[in-house]
Amino acid sequence: MTEPIRLEVIVGSVREGRFAPVVAEWFVRRARHHPAFDTEVLDLADVELPHDLSATAESDRFRERIASAEAFVMVTPEYNHGYPAALKNAVDSAKQEWRAKPVGFVSYGGLSGGLRATEQLRQVVAEVHMVTVRQTVSFHQARKRFGPDGETEDGAAIDGAARLLDQLAWWADAARSARAARPYPG
Repeated sequence: MTEPIRLEVIVGSVREGRFAPVVAEWFVRRARHHPAFDTEVLDLADVELPHDLSATAESDRFRERIASAEAFVMVTPEYNHGYPAALKNAVDSAKQEWRAKPVGFVSYGGLSGGLRATEQLRQVVAEVHMVTVRQTVSFHQARKRFGPDGETEDGAAIDGAARLLDQLAWWADAARSARAARPYPG
């Protein structure tokens, strides 16, 4: 039996009154039931990253946490056809720590369900040498998709989350094996 894959679910919105915790907690419940993962949550609202990329104790702890993870899921809203600045700052606050690791996306928003934010993030994470899984989960008109218990009956999202986790596990396992054989040439 191999060691579980350390998955960090990154909550990308830091706005007051955000809907992010509902979406993130729903996804984390699924991830914690997937046998491949040891799942943690990194809520950017609880992390103080510098805006000038200088080293601080908090940014050092952030980079160490990113370095120790083997896979990521970014939970992002779509604000004004894009993703939140806090999420971009988080990606920019580390470099080597992201490399050769898979990432998936769970998005939410109005009519687009956050899909424009996801497509923009694919470009950004490629620059830090991450591998994106193709399966995404998106919630169109997200506030209408969840009940008071934080659950959804959105079959596409439920099925999509399972497939996203399976793809993420496959890539994380492949990357783990590759890194063990030789360092990533980045």
